[in-house]
Amino acid sequence: MTQRFTNAITKLYDAFHNGTLHPECACQCAVGNICDNNDAWKHLSDDHGSLNLNYIGIVNEKLGKRLYGYKPSELLRIEQAFLQGCGYQLPLKHNHFKPSNPEDRNLQFEGLCGAIIIMCKLEGINDITDYTKLFENEDQLSKHSIEA
Repeated sequence: MTQRFTNAITKLYDAFHNGTLHPECACQCAVGNICDNNDAWKHLSDDHGSLNLNYIGIVNEKLGKRLYGYKPSELLRIEQAFLQGCGYQLPLKHNHFKPSNPEDRNLQFEGLCGAIIIMCKLEGINDITDYTKLFENEDQLSKHSIEA
């Protein structure tokens, strides 16, 4: 696993357990936490939850700029997956559907799972949230152990 992945997972874990994760706040959403609770990343797109880079995002992407190890387009993918996992209609707009309680821990957990799946794909590693291998068996014996 890369350092950016380890850093990001640690920040998301801490935010979830410290109650400092909030999908609608650019400083406390998934990417806001990855970016040390800084909202500068929100200027890469015109709409929260969109994958469309705006002029600033395009320029930064073309210049090879990385924020906390991630390209602008990668940050937008992570945030979109987080918001979708939380149940938001995207992009975030005042008249689009949004959950009634964005601070619900189950909702945030689902959002984090979505973000982590994308982060794993960006790293080219297996999804660390996939527990299905634990239940695979051959001749009534487990094929994998929890330690694996």
